[in-house]
Amino acid sequence: MLSLLQHHRFWPGNDLAEKLEVSLRTLRRDVERLRELGYPVEARRGTDGGYQLAAGASLPPLVVDDEEAVALTIGLRLAAQGAINGIEEASISALAKVIQVMPARLRRRVEALQLATVPSGSAPGPVVDATVLTTIAQACRDEERLDFSYTAHNGEQTERHVEPRRLVAVGQRWYLVAYDLTRHDWLSFRLDRLREPKNTAERFRSRKIPALNAAEFVQNSLSGTISGPNNYHILLHASGREIRDRLGAWAQLTEVAHESCELTISSYSATWAVFAALSAEVKFELIEGIGFAEILESWRQQIEQNLKVSAKP
Repeated sequence: MLSLLQHHRFWPGNDLAEKLEVSLRTLRRDVERLRELGYPVEARRGTDGGYQLAAGASLPPLVVDDEEAVALTIGLRLAAQGAINGIEEASISALAKVIQVMPARLRRRVEALQLATVPSGSAPGPVVDATVLTTIAQACRDEERLDFSYTAHNGEQTERHVEPRRLVAVGQRWYLVAYDLTRHDWLSFRLDRLREPKNTAERFRSRKIPALNAAEFVQNSLSGTISGPNNYHILLHASGREIRDRLGAWAQLTEVAHESCELTISSYSATWAVFAALSAEVKFELIEGIGFAEILESWRQQIEQNLKVSAKP
């Protein structure tokens, strides 16, 4: 039951009992048991009554304490922003669950720590507020329509009313795949251009995304290009099929000859482009890209120095 309550904001009583294959009487008894354990389960009476997991005075016991909850939330936020490649979507899903039951006093501590710390490393992509991420993630999870303000690439600002389906992490950016109820079409929205998302509490029935999955839809909508200030073109001495799985969806690969392809990537940092080329694990040649050669040479020197140190007995 706890798992079901974490996956939906609100469960009608009959639906939850049917899902658990128990009677309403048994359901009420199980809810009381959860409350006795400290889980903040709220009940709504009437014909539209049901249950939901709400924020409480303390986090559910036997899971984490306050200090661990703050540390967990900070870590999940960093991971959701791409600090750890490959787990962004799982991080935002977990973050949404934690935020849902976190008391306000702990949320304020998390916000204070977030404002007071600055991550080191290569130049990041656009920053997305964690509140925006969690609000949209919850709307996707609960299948609730979403309102927000959006700024297009040309600066035009519009109000959007959508049916959110999936959040997709591509490179160092987040995208929302949603059905736009005004334009009557599927669109992808950059989260760093999205403001003031609001859950409307209007439920909807999921439509089929016009692609194999949400990630493919975003890739198709981007036409293989992620906008950034610098474009990099790199010739890789391997087939696109061979290295596509290594690079993921954030880079465009174009076959140019037998056993070779061109990598096209836009990035806020030449460091990111160098990392992408090296991640292919094949020989490569730079075709075009500002700052690429300098970063590559810097990395070569660092590697040589580290090899000398490591080789000492």
